[in-house]
Amino acid sequence: MMKLRVLQSISLTALLGWTLALLVAGGVAGCAGSGVSASSTPETFTDSDEPESRKRADNRLKLAVLYFQDGKNNFALDEVKQAILIDPSWFQPYWMRGLIQMKTGDLPQAEASFQKALSINPNSSDVKHNYGVLLCKMKRPADAMRMFSAALADPNYGQRSKTWQEQGICQMNSGQLAEAENSFTRSYQLDASNPITGYNLAYLLAQRGDWVRAQFYARRINNSERASAESLWLGIKIERSLGLREAQSQLESQLLKRFAQSKEALALERGAFDE
Repeated sequence: MMKLRVLQSISLTALLGWTLALLVAGGVAGCAGSGVSASSTPETFTDSDEPESRKRADNRLKLAVLYFQDGKNNFALDEVKQAILIDPSWFQPYWMRGLIQMKTGDLPQAEASFQKALSINPNSSDVKHNYGVLLCKMKRPADAMRMFSAALADPNYGQRSKTWQEQGICQMNSGQLAEAENSFTRSYQLDASNPITGYNLAYLLAQRGDWVRAQFYARRINNSERASAESLWLGIKIERSLGLREAQSQLESQLLKRFAQSKEALALERGAFDE
């Protein structure tokens, strides 16, 4: 059987981009129109009644997000510390601290930060999602599944497709392939445009020889602007297994033209279809 590479969430920043967008949109304190779900925010302030301490902490946290996005993690942590000093009763600085610590590889401290955030706001499904990702990174898949399930149980949670996706990745890395396929399918039903979900569905189906269904998901990615070297290479293998040489040749041309220096293009030039 051919060896296919699982597509992970490539970077923590990409994985958490939606979280950061929530934090910076309109104010992270949970004001109306901020994009933060009601389940994630224990109280809601308007401009007139928001405490001065929360406003100052909010400004610090916005700076932390910007530093984090720019890769300046130490500066981001400093701003988070200031936000916590100003308003220690607010869960979001602890959540942000956990994201930064997860990115820098300080996983035990990240866990402590997420636990602190949840002790303040146990209803935050966004924190539960990130905590589940962390637990999977810590090789604790059973605990991760419990955290993902808790997030998905929230009817007001707006990022269900991401959580189903991350649950699928965790299950796949744990060898639970049937369960992973179900999770990716649930994610795909909610967001068919996500190339990570589509790729991994195609991968799992190809791995068990369901080439026609694998072709469906791979083609949807490769016929869009979201095609990547990984998705094109997987598509080439699928079309080759179905004996569709013209479609295979078209994908090969795209791979060599668009991603000439990629390891997938080099593998194609070697004819290493089973790597």
